[in-house]
Amino acid sequence: MARLVMKFGGTSVADLERIRNVARHVKREVEAGNQVAVVVSAMAGVTNTLVGYTKSAAALHDAREYDAVVASGEQVTSGLLAIVLQDMGVDARSWQGWQIPIRTNESHGAARIESIEGETLIERLERGQVAVCAGFQGVAPDNRLATLGRGGSDTSAVAIAAAIQADRCDIYTDVDGVYTTDPRVVAKATRLERVAFEEMLEMASLGAKVLQVRSVEMAMVHGVRTFVRSSFDDPDAPQISADGSPVGTLICDEDEILEQQVVTGIAYSKDEAQISIRNVDDKPGIASRVFGPLAEGNINVDMIVQNISPDGKTTDITFTVPESDYERARKVIEENVDEIGFENIEGATDVVKVSVIGMGMRSHAGVAAQCFEGLAEKGINIRAITTSEIKISVLIDSAYTELAVRTLHSLYGLDG
Repeated sequence: MARLVMKFGGTSVADLERIRNVARHVKREVEAGNQVAVVVSAMAGVTNTLVGYTKSAAALHDAREYDAVVASGEQVTSGLLAIVLQDMGVDARSWQGWQIPIRTNESHGAARIESIEGETLIERLERGQVAVCAGFQGVAPDNRLATLGRGGSDTSAVAIAAAIQADRCDIYTDVDGVYTTDPRVVAKATRLERVAFEEMLEMASLGAKVLQVRSVEMAMVHGVRTFVRSSFDDPDAPQISADGSPVGTLICDEDEILEQQVVTGIAYSKDEAQISIRNVDDKPGIASRVFGPLAEGNINVDMIVQNISPDGKTTDITFTVPESDYERARKVIEENVDEIGFENIEGATDVVKVSVIGMGMRSHAGVAAQCFEGLAEKGINIRAITTSEIKISVLIDSAYTELAVRTLHSLYGLDG
C-alpha cells in the first residue's frame, strides 16, 4: 500500500466526460489499496475567463477580490470530481485551500506557501477516504483566499505530498512524461525514464512547460518523488514499461539514477530580449548603477556580457531580460542615463535562449566546446553565453531556433 497524491491539470478536467475519466484513474489506485489525495486545476479555459472578468470589471482591482474570483474555478472542479467519485462508490470529499489549511504569505495573486497542516488529511486518508483538493489556492494571513500564481496547482500538489508524507506525487498531464526536448521541434525526441531534481529545475526554468518551476523547487527541497504521466492513458489498462512500472518520467534524487547521461535534454526559451548599452565608463561601481535600478524595478536579468574597449576606458554591457519586461527595462536604463553615463542603447526581441542540460556535465570536459563547434558548423552566431555546473545556455537569433535545437539534440546523442 502506498500513499499517493494525484494531480490533474485543466485539460484533464476540461469537461464532465474528462472528469469521469479522472475519477476512473483515482478509483484504480483506491482499488489497488492505496491512500489517495487528489489535487485538481480549474477546467481548461476557466481561469482565463475569470481573469478576463476581473479586468473587465476594473482595470485596477483589489488583488484580494481577484483571488476570490479566480480561485472559484478549482472549487467547482474539486466538487464535481468528488460527486463523480461518490457516484462510482468511492468515499470522497472536496477540500478547499482554507479548509486543509494551506497557509500562504500576504502576496495575493502570487502567494507562496508557508505551511500546510496535513494531520486532518492523513486521518481521513487512513480511514479510506479520498481527499479531492482544490489546487492553486490557500489562505493568507488576513484569512482571505490567496492564489499561488499561474500553474500553482502543481505547487499545491507537491506541497500537499510533502505535508502528508506521500510516497509519490503523480502529475497527470497531456503528455506521457518529460522528453529530451520539445517533440514538436524534434521528431526523434525521446521520453526520459528518470530526471534528477536539479535537471528538471533547469529544464522547467528554461522553457520546458511540463512542470511549474516552483513545484520542482519544492519537490527538491522536500525530497518529493514526482512522477509525470498521461491522463489520457486508459485508466483501466494503463501503459506499462518494460520493468512493469507505469509509463512516465520519475523526477527524483540523483542517487536514484544509476546511469547518468552527460546531457539529459535540450531546452529553449523564446521569452527573451537583449539590451546593449554602448561606451560606458569602465570604472568601479558602474555595474551596480546599471543593474541596481533594474533590481529595484523587479526586472530579472539573466545573461550578462561585458566587453572592454581597446583603450581600456569604456566598456559595452549586454544583458538579457524577459521579453515581457523589455520596454520597461529600456525605460529604466534611459531614465538613469546621467547616473550610468552611456553613449547609446540598443535592443532586440528576435532572440531565443537555447540550453544544454545534464548532471553528467559535472564530470565530463568538452561539452561546451562541442556545443559551440556544432552551432558554428551550421552558421549560427552566438550573441551571449552563460553556464553553470549542469547547464550551458546560448543566446541566438530566433530564426535559428529549430535548427539549433535539432543540431544539439543530435550532437549529444539524444535522437531516438
